[in-house]
Amino acid sequence: MAYEVDKPDEQWRAELTPAEYAVLREAGTEAPFTGEYTDTKTKGVYSCRACGAELFTSDTKFESHCGWPSFYDPKDSDAVELLEDRSHGMVRTEVRCARCGSHLGHVFEGEGYPTPTDQRYCINSISLRLTPAED
Repeated sequence: MAYEVDKPDEQWRAELTPAEYAVLREAGTEAPFTGEYTDTKTKGVYSCRACGAELFTSDTKFESHCGWPSFYDPKDSDAVELLEDRSHGMVRTEVRCARCGSHLGHVFEGEGYPTPTDQRYCINSISLRLTPAED
């Protein structure tokens, strides 16, 4: 798929830290309960760390106790793309930034979380950048 932000691999490597690159461009996962936004309660907008696209808002962030920041809905329905992921011997739904194709995490449905969508977007903190809301 062609993305609005399309850079050669060498440029992504130059712009991202090795840890950011491993998650965003190689679909890695940060260790649970280690990300900077896992327990953050700050109001604001979460954007893609790779391209700056606005992805989630603090209004949809909730405590899932899964080890990664969880949201029940993206900021806009076209902000993310969902792809089938059959890695690691299971079938999951991968979440990518629709603007640059960077890996963000996975979305899960029907787990009984008390959210309006019954979805949990389980997102790596390292994939995000929080811009706090102005008071």
